[in-house]
Amino acid sequence: MMWTVFAKALRLSSSSAAASVTTTASNFISSAILGKLLFTETWTPLWWVGLAVTLCGLVLLHTAAPQPAQLPVEKKEA
Repeated sequence: MMWTVFAKALRLSSSSAAASVTTTASNFISSAILGKLLFTETWTPLWWVGLAVTLCGLVLLHTAAPQPAQLPVEKKEA
């Protein structure tokens, strides 16, 4: 499933680095949540710090990412 989502993210993203980092971070976060739900793992304060740093990095990456250039629409003469 991860490869399917990663391939789709690569198609939709303007940067392969953004797609890679986003997919990897979401994999870590979803694994932690599933570990908590299925195996009742405990989350230490260090885990919360790591989550906050990961999310801040994702926000910085996606807000600083260059936007795709808009091509001017050509007007067809009748």
